[in-house]
Amino acid sequence: MLRLLLFAGLIYAQVPTPPAKPVRTPPPTRDPHTPGYVEAKELPDGEVPSPKANGNFIIGPTHNPAPEMTVQEGVPQGKVYTFEMKSEDSKIYPGIAREPGTFGRPDPADPRKLIVSSHPAPYVRKVGVYVPQQYVPGTAAPFIVGADGIDKALFTALDNLIAQKRVPVMIAISIGNGSGDAQGSQRGLEYDTMSGLYAEFVEKEVLPLVEKQYAVKLTKDPNGRATMGGSSGGSAALIMAWYRPDLYRRVLTYSGTYVYQQWPYNPETPHGAWEFHENLIPNSPKKPLRLWLEISDRDNLNTRDDYHDWVLANERMADVLAKKGYDYQFVFARNAGHTDRAVKQQTLPAALEYIWQGYQAPNSR
Repeated sequence: MLRLLLFAGLIYAQVPTPPAKPVRTPPPTRDPHTPGYVEAKELPDGEVPSPKANGNFIIGPTHNPAPEMTVQEGVPQGKVYTFEMKSEDSKIYPGIAREPGTFGRPDPADPRKLIVSSHPAPYVRKVGVYVPQQYVPGTAAPFIVGADGIDKALFTALDNLIAQKRVPVMIAISIGNGSGDAQGSQRGLEYDTMSGLYAEFVEKEVLPLVEKQYAVKLTKDPNGRATMGGSSGGSAALIMAWYRPDLYRRVLTYSGTYVYQQWPYNPETPHGAWEFHENLIPNSPKKPLRLWLEISDRDNLNTRDDYHDWVLANERMADVLAKKGYDYQFVFARNAGHTDRAVKQQTLPAALEYIWQGYQAPNSR
């Protein structure tokens, strides 16, 4: 028995210890008055910008939830439906996944490109559909498409805002991603690719199911269609509208990933979503878009290259949008992190009201 114990101990001692996970350094706290950042109006703590005001604003450090983010007695509650979509049923996204334990690494022959190992992989995505009580069957409703899954906070906000007539009576569709994150993943392929493909997927494969299964009619008017999301879901929201303004013209983003996350490499947009503020917006005719953007003082920063500073990217977005004459509102949140939940709870009602400014529903019958 003693020999067995000694032998077992020897074997155990020879088993290599798994490498410790690297400690992730927290992002530095950025000052909204940093040279090179846009000039912004600093609001009293606890306030958010008026939904009727364009421009740049600083909020915080306190982020208390807006009253519209809680269920209110006597307010009509919309119905929420959920369903699943499988990769095998998609002609556009059959499904991929990055090899386990691997990450993108710079190509020695061209550091602008990442080498990523991926393989075909199935997925199941969940979709949530919010239909307000005030919706009249048979009418063409405006709607908002959200990224990264069912957004109960959005549905609660819409209940209250619709009841207060601060936004139109609209459908909300929250679409889950196809799994994973960043380069080589299905989520990364959907959200970080600079093209109209994800908008096409929503148009051809998601919206028809929503209309068929829940007896709603979705407007074809691009002015009655909005997109929203956080992080890469935020860049996806703008990508949808930028490449398909014939489909979407209102955009709402939290901590938008306007950085270089695109994979595979595309020479037409060599820096991925960084191209929005580097080349695309400055060098393109103004598009009929209305945008609301937020970034936090402790938002993401990756120092592997010059294209992964989320705060700088959003500051640059505000700068080029202003110079190009877009209707936009940019919010810099103090005492907050990436896609900060408290900031969303504080700002979402006013942000929704902002992006729907000026909307007038056509005859929907």
